[in-house]
Amino acid sequence: MTTHPDTQAPPTPSTELSTKYTPADVEGPLYERWVAAGYFTPDATSDKPPFSVVIPPPNVTGVLHIGHALDHTLIDTLTRRRRMQGYEVLWLPGMDHAGIATQNVVERELAKNEGKSRHDLGRDEFVKRVWQWKEESGGKIAGQMRRLGDGVDWTRDRFTMDEGLSKSVQTIFKKLYDDGLIYRAERIINWCARCHTALSDIEVEHSDDEGELVSIRYGDGENAIVVATTRAETMLGDTAVAVHPDDERYQHLIGTEVQLPLTNRRIPIVADEHVDPSFGTGAVKVTPAHDPNDFEIGQRHGLPNLTIMDEKAVITAHGPFEGLDRFEARPAVVAALREEGRIVAEKRPYVHAVGHCSRCDTVVEPRLSLQWFVKVETLAAAAGDAVRDGRVSIHPPELSKRYFDWVDNMHDWCISRQLWWGHRIPVWYGPDGEMVCVGPDEQPPGPEWTQDTDVLDTWFSSGLWPFSTLGWPDETPDLAKFYPTSVLVTGYDILFFWVARMMLLGLYAMDGEQPFDVVALHGLVRDKYGKKMSKSRGNTVDPLDWMDAYGSDALRFMLARGANPGSDQASSEEWVAGARNFCNKLWNATRFALLNGADAGAELPSELSPADRWILSRLHTVLAEVDDLYERFEFAKLTDLLYHFAWDEVCDWYVELAKPELAAGGVRADTTRAVLGHVLDRLLRVLHPVTPFVTEALWTALTGRESVVIAEWPQAEPGRRDPAAEAEIEALQRVVTEVRRFRSDQGLRPTQRVPARLDGLDALGVAAHETLIRSLSRLDPAGDDFTATGTVQVGAELTVSFDTSGTIDVAAERRRLEKDLAAAEKERAQNSGKLGNEAFLAKAPDAVVAKVRERLTAAEADLARLETQLAALPSA
Repeated sequence: MTTHPDTQAPPTPSTELSTKYTPADVEGPLYERWVAAGYFTPDATSDKPPFSVVIPPPNVTGVLHIGHALDHTLIDTLTRRRRMQGYEVLWLPGMDHAGIATQNVVERELAKNEGKSRHDLGRDEFVKRVWQWKEESGGKIAGQMRRLGDGVDWTRDRFTMDEGLSKSVQTIFKKLYDDGLIYRAERIINWCARCHTALSDIEVEHSDDEGELVSIRYGDGENAIVVATTRAETMLGDTAVAVHPDDERYQHLIGTEVQLPLTNRRIPIVADEHVDPSFGTGAVKVTPAHDPNDFEIGQRHGLPNLTIMDEKAVITAHGPFEGLDRFEARPAVVAALREEGRIVAEKRPYVHAVGHCSRCDTVVEPRLSLQWFVKVETLAAAAGDAVRDGRVSIHPPELSKRYFDWVDNMHDWCISRQLWWGHRIPVWYGPDGEMVCVGPDEQPPGPEWTQDTDVLDTWFSSGLWPFSTLGWPDETPDLAKFYPTSVLVTGYDILFFWVARMMLLGLYAMDGEQPFDVVALHGLVRDKYGKKMSKSRGNTVDPLDWMDAYGSDALRFMLARGANPGSDQASSEEWVAGARNFCNKLWNATRFALLNGADAGAELPSELSPADRWILSRLHTVLAEVDDLYERFEFAKLTDLLYHFAWDEVCDWYVELAKPELAAGGVRADTTRAVLGHVLDRLLRVLHPVTPFVTEALWTALTGRESVVIAEWPQAEPGRRDPAAEAEIEALQRVVTEVRRFRSDQGLRPTQRVPARLDGLDALGVAAHETLIRSLSRLDPAGDDFTATGTVQVGAELTVSFDTSGTIDVAAERRRLEKDLAAAEKERAQNSGKLGNEAFLAKAPDAVVAKVRERLTAAEADLARLETQLAALPSA
């Protein structure tokens, strides 16, 4: 349900706001009221334009980390704004079953509590245990999402292994299989010897590890050739040595054979353009079963694939190394080679990139394995075309190149995992080697048939997320209304792994219709020094701690204020505290307005003061700028703009300008109340998407209406733009700012009043504001005994003279004037020098020369004024 102010309950403004904003007292009850009211539950049958977003599904094992908090803040900000703009908004929540992570968690619990492995329980019983764990302990992040204020539709909450999504997975698998786009083959994959499964690229984390680089001589005499490796044990599986076909050093060896050390095998020397002749010796060992590049070379040259390790990374090759773990075999092989005189060089430590399983940190082993793959060539081409032809836009646009680098060079996708928790591959095998793919409403041919034991890569099911969550393959009202989704907000770090896969599968399943119209990419959240957060550095942040201390709005505001498209951002507790201060500033300003009768529902009079016209002009300028920045996903800029408008212009200036008018009473006070109500009403509405809790509390108190969640988004009114009023008030601000700076320099107390004479108010255009200027600056009129002991110049027009007898710090004022005098002398010398330079006068444009003359004249006037002021100072 989405309503707007004209259909909400009649307004009953309140003056009851506590003296202090306490987020913990406000946030929880407000959120539950929003959910209960159905504000976040859209109607798929309405005629409003749709705006839909699916959550990047967090792992069911996870908790809300600072990256999630950023992601959710930005999505919530977009959806809250669209809801206020009158769209039918769906933000669909859900969780990912996170195959490896969840299985590891349950296996550890099983070992710790019962001393058993999953194999002790058997597959069916173990999977039951995982479901039990998921129901009891999984999904903690859902409660944390409520803490953050996520405006998701909990009635549509999904899980990647619920009944509907399981049907989607089986349907698309069979469709791909029947279309010849899924196949089973032996290929090199990332293998975890501890988890005993294939890994996707994103499940592999690389680090610079210390190892050794050994150079080994294969063969002897003129036919000898030297190769280097960091994994000496894999030489047991070598089936060739490769050199570049144009490398003159090895022309005589191409096509010959060489003896493989420690074995009784001879292997060929082949020519392959993959080899870099400038790297190392220009010759590489080829182990097709244990290296992805070597596998490709092997395919091109018809080389045999010798697997020398089992799934536990234990050596299986016959000989003295059989039965050794790979890391035990490595030094043993090197020692044996050294004994035979085959080691030409050894370099240790040798730092190189090594892949580790992201779940258990085991070193990943490239391994030849029989796996299921998606043939991606045509799918990837379609995914590239969808961005190139404009159906999908990527923000910021410069990150499109990364997307194209991926989809234009994508390898076939390994989708099988050797796990028990996940979507089991819907392929069955018959007693005589038959194979059949079974759809969601089909049965295997007979009782003697057995199902494939592997499960699907988690990214396969999450790749269906934008349409499976809406009911596909059924034709549901949600799918008709909300697909394609409007925008995908996610980190650039999963552009390749999740975004690209959704594009592949979405375009394929939905007949060329894209899964989302826009991909809005943000960066990573780093610490305040810009360093990546990690447990080893000790700089990780629990966002719940910051929400507990400062409130959810403060965390959201800090994150949004740092979110430039596609760029990493720093974060710190001090900045969250600063955002909390901003919320307090809003609270105090609105409380002041309520106590003084601000009326958000009053019509604005036609007769407005310059200050009223100024703040209305600034308000509607800001509203237009905010709308423009939203459309470009410039969260940092729009949040910073609102911060400075609210704090600097509304709270620090307009509220102060309003105080004398309110105190005076009468018609002018009524006008001020109407303007103050108008400005705060729209300010709170435009701030609501970023800071939903404090703005809800304040807006409902100010307007007396039901909820800002369903209020109308404020529209910029171009007719309110008033450059003349802006110039007039900006001149007033310059006067007050300069006077306050003078007072601060003199060490005058903020409340201490000082006699002053203001000369040039008419020339500056602020004569009508003398009373206000004196009030804001704590200046009394000059009496008969007035003696100027200090002056401040505001532009060329206005001079403010002060009588600070008995209060001024003469020495400090002298230092200030002497500093200004030195600056003026420098300015005069620079501009005089230019005008005395014939070359400058000959080459510089007339406008530039005229500007230099103006600066010289101004500098000379400043010198005369400052010298007079110095002379007028009393002796110390």
